Amino acid sequence: MSFIRSDEAVVHEIHGTRFVSYVRPGTGSRDLAAWRGEVPAGTVAPAHVISEEETFYVLSGRLRLTIDGETAELDPGDAAVAPAGSEVAVANTTDRPAHMWVTTRAGLTARLADGSTIAPPWAH
Repeated sequence: MSFIRSDEAVVHEIHGTRFVSYVRPGTGSRDLAAWRGEVPAGTVAPAHVISEEETFYVLSGRLRLTIDGETAELDPGDAAVAPAGSEVAVANTTDRPAHMWVTTRAGLTARLADGSTIAPPWAH
């Protein structure tokens, strides 16, 4: 069993979003990865196809989440599930930052529109 303290979280930044990684194999998880996504106002992240199912839970602010072409505006307390193989896009079209909690299987990869694949360190 592992306990991860807030000061042990690892921060990564990509595509204008900050990923604060808590749960991953490096912190003792065998199967899952979980992080807090901090999405600044006006951020539109690129769409990407995910290799593993992802769950999203909005902690604060408002986020526009698109999963395989279906879009929803999510407020605090709202959640969404994106199946493995789906295309996901996240945007914060407001003038305030938003925060979400994301959980997936460890080892997630994402394929971008240009065909490149990233293996986010917060999920490995």
